[in-house]
Amino acid sequence: MKRILLFVMTNLAVVLVLGVVASVLGVNRFLTANGLDLGALLGFALIMGFGGAFISLLISKPVAKWSSGVRLINQPGNADEAWIVDTVRRLSEKAGIGMPEVGIFEGEPNAFATGAFKNNALVAVSTGLLQGMTRDEVEAVLGHEVAHIANGDMVTMTLIQGVMNTFVVFLSRVVGYAVDSFLRKGDQESSGPGIGYYVTTIVLDIILGFLAAIIVAWFSRQREFRADSGAAQLLGRKQPMINALARLGGMVPGELPKSVAAMGIAGGIGQLFSTHPPIEERIAALQNSQS
Repeated sequence: MKRILLFVMTNLAVVLVLGVVASVLGVNRFLTANGLDLGALLGFALIMGFGGAFISLLISKPVAKWSSGVRLINQPGNADEAWIVDTVRRLSEKAGIGMPEVGIFEGEPNAFATGAFKNNALVAVSTGLLQGMTRDEVEAVLGHEVAHIANGDMVTMTLIQGVMNTFVVFLSRVVGYAVDSFLRKGDQESSGPGIGYYVTTIVLDIILGFLAAIIVAWFSRQREFRADSGAAQLLGRKQPMINALARLGGMVPGELPKSVAAMGIAGGIGQLFSTHPPIEERIAALQNSQS
């Protein structure tokens, strides 16, 4: 419930902020008496599309900490915590990035990385994963998350999401205006957009939003293959990552907050909308790789 409430409140706050920005810049007035102002509409679409994506990226760390209940390991309390921190430090140095914050959260097997910057990120693992895997397998998972950071996957996914959001906002309103103009052809008394504009825009926002989500999910799946390969390279061998994936395939992965679900070691629903490829495909890709 806490995660759902945080997700809703965060998105409402983001939409409110972007609406104010668009109003101040005047780009929200793209429907004029002379027709559709494409320049203003493009500005509005860019603000709504990229603005939300980048704000979500910038606040991803604190939101992930709060929603997942991450406990940061600032001072290791035992040998296991010291090993986790030392492992992340070693892998990060090898990957050429700054030392991320390291944390543990209660839950079923999973792990994630998040953060807007390579040198100021967060790597978190669940208690279920630590308890259910060997150290070699946990090291591989940590390597996978460090590889996400080193590859700049958080920023890449933000840019792709921003492009898709912009496309949806712009195209839905252009088509909505065209449909509305056709329906009201010859009606000289009406001013402003009609019902055709609003209905078409809402319907296209939904349809195009689903198509955009499919494209974003496809990019996310490709990124998972790269992170698996990156983990194998960081460890100097691919067998630990293969073993970790095989172990994960026999577990029920824990649910992650939506804001970091794409950066987890496992997750996603349905083939088209899944952010992660099937475990079998990931193992096969690693076995056939040259890492």
